[in-house]
Amino acid sequence: QVYVVFSEELKCWCRAVVQSVKRHMDGYQLRCFLVDYAKYSFVESKNIRVPVKEFTKIPYRAKKCSLYCTKPVTLHLDFCENTAKIGPAKRWDAAAIHHFRNLLK
Repeated sequence: QVYVVFSEELKCWCRAVVQSVKRHMDGYQLRCFLVDYAKYSFVESKNIRVPVKEFTKIPYRAKKCSLYCTKPVTLHLDFCENTAKIGPAKRWDAAAIHHFRNLLK
C-alpha cells in the first residue's frame, strides 16, 4: 500500500510504503521507504495521507533492487590462531556498503 507522507528532511510530500510502526511519546512514528527517493525515513503519524487515484498512477522514480547472486561476506578474525578468513555474513557491513557506493560514483 502506497501512502503520501510529508518528509521533514526533504521538506516535501512524497509517496512512501510503510515498513513499520513505532509508539512515540506524542503518537506514532512510521518507518517509511520513500519510493521516489529510494531512502528510508521516519514520519510522524499526523503527516501521512491516502493518495488520490491519479497520484498513484505516476511511475516511481526509484525502485528497490538487489544484486543478482551477490551474498554478503565479512572478515572473521581468529586472534588465538592469528588468522583472518573471509566468510559468509547475515548482512552487509558498513564498510562494504560505503565501498560499493564509492564504486557507483
